[in-house]
Amino acid sequence: MLIENITHSYDVIVVGAGHAGNEAALAAARMKKSVLLITLNFKMASNMPCNPSIGGSAKGIVVREIDALGGFMGKCADQEYLQMKMLNTKKGPGVQCLRAQTDKKRYPANMQKHLLSIENLDILEDEVIGLLNDDSSVFGVTTKKGYKINSKAVVLATGTYMDSEILRGHHKESGGPDGEKPSIGLSSYLKSMGLRIQRLKTGTPQRIAKESIDFSKGEIQYGNVEDEGFSYETNKFIPLDKQIPCYLIYTTPKTHQIINEHLLDSAMYGGMVHGVGPRYCPSIEDKIVRFKDKPRHQLFLEPESYDTNSIYVQGFSTSMPEDVQVEMVHSLPGMENAKILKYAYAIEYDALDPLEFDNSLMVKKYKGLFISGQICGTSGYEEAAGLGLMAGVNACLYIDDKPPFVLGRDEAYIGVMIDDLITKGTNEPYRLLSSRAEYRLLLRHDNADFRLSEKAHKLGLINDERYNKFIEKKKKINEVLKLLENIYFGAKSEINEYLSSLGYEKLTYGVNAKEILKRNNVTFDGIEKYLHLDENLTLDNQAKKQLEIYVKYEGYIQNQRKEAEKLHKLDNIILKDDIDYLNLDGLALEARQKFDAIRPKTIGQASRISGVNPSDINVLIMYLRKNRLI
Repeated sequence: MLIENITHSYDVIVVGAGHAGNEAALAAARMKKSVLLITLNFKMASNMPCNPSIGGSAKGIVVREIDALGGFMGKCADQEYLQMKMLNTKKGPGVQCLRAQTDKKRYPANMQKHLLSIENLDILEDEVIGLLNDDSSVFGVTTKKGYKINSKAVVLATGTYMDSEILRGHHKESGGPDGEKPSIGLSSYLKSMGLRIQRLKTGTPQRIAKESIDFSKGEIQYGNVEDEGFSYETNKFIPLDKQIPCYLIYTTPKTHQIINEHLLDSAMYGGMVHGVGPRYCPSIEDKIVRFKDKPRHQLFLEPESYDTNSIYVQGFSTSMPEDVQVEMVHSLPGMENAKILKYAYAIEYDALDPLEFDNSLMVKKYKGLFISGQICGTSGYEEAAGLGLMAGVNACLYIDDKPPFVLGRDEAYIGVMIDDLITKGTNEPYRLLSSRAEYRLLLRHDNADFRLSEKAHKLGLINDERYNKFIEKKKKINEVLKLLENIYFGAKSEINEYLSSLGYEKLTYGVNAKEILKRNNVTFDGIEKYLHLDENLTLDNQAKKQLEIYVKYEGYIQNQRKEAEKLHKLDNIILKDDIDYLNLDGLALEARQKFDAIRPKTIGQASRISGVNPSDINVLIMYLRKNRLI
């Protein structure tokens, strides 16, 4: 409910209605807490100021995890997409994931409608300029309108708004993304509390009028999925022939010439940018400087909405002046007469040093203060939403004096992200990649519900009806797995006809269905009719894919589980907060400094800190044994 006046206190106050703040607020409300969501402009809630997409490499799996934990991002994306793709289909299941070209207008409108429908959730348009706090805890916020609002916990999800500045060429002005106002005052207040703030930078490319582009000069890029979405509850999909295509083009020698001639005119190379930009999403001028040997760089022309003529030029982010941007755009194939609807820009903003918070996303120095999203030093809507959900959950658990909800590196990409942030920190916008997950065969796109549904149900994040459907699905899959082990085929079996069609020789001895399904190109759909299963064991397409992946990769999955068990043993050895690392004999100097700054919770976390050697871990274990702490 959108309110105009504050009349009471709240359990949880969430600051910022971006992808992080919204999932935080929704999670807390689902856990039966009274929640106040404060935003500068509710019409911009869940806005997508940069790429109009949800998902992608690793990120698509995060959206699945958010859905399994009861979040709304996946459902919203499934309801408002222009095109759906499964990425990395030629690679193994550990890296396959969905990416939706999302409707920039309808997605946020859908999310806003959902927020307004939630019980226990009030929404206030105001600007938070400070916190209510003492030396060790936070218990509310102060706002520009003069409110002092008490709460039991506060979640900061300020995105890229804190003291944000827009940069084009040698021009810099105070401003937020998409022409919105910045958040002024909160960053200074956090500094006054003794918290470390870092300056980060990101950017966005131009938007081009669709009718001014000659798409015949690009390579058409269609969607490839019409029966699968981010949410396990989605059952309506857009047919491929109704999905809107994107187009692939490339930069030209003329593009490179223009950029090289105007390098010092860009904010980045002209000395205007002070924040650190994302390594894995560089501006086009940075690409050309860093990769001089590359004659061209690929760009994607992506539609932004059914309701606008705006085309997003993926890969062409820049901080060049507007007149130079015109030259750059007109040098691209099919863009010779392009009309620019919105010029590209870079944006600098303040974020918190990730080493300031723990694995519950609570700031170490101040109980009751949680952070999520790009204020954590991350990039991307999906990372933000995942962090928001976790911060909202842990704020509620803190209020109830319960242990925090922490996901392991073998349980979720969200767990990998948080562990990376709190053990390694970051001095640039962190981006989640599949290569960051050492157990990615366990963290697959298909099995997020198996990994997280039980946890979500215990927390009250999903209701009994949804959980019971999951239990029924899990039961069916397990029963079919048992049958596959016990159904045998021999030389006279009808299945030989199917196997011959795939180039296999006829069976000469009895082989069970599970071993047959492990063969290359054999699918569950292909052998199902030979199994003669009871009707009550019929699996939907999603369950079939889960079963098939498990069977084909069972050996590899078991090996990764064994490795994960070793990690669990280290993560079960707790480190107390009062250890004097600086004076602990035997530790290397770097390890002393890192341990003292990060204050790891477990031996496992300590072992993952950059610059820490196995010998340092041995010293810690010896210390714990000597003091009878293990």
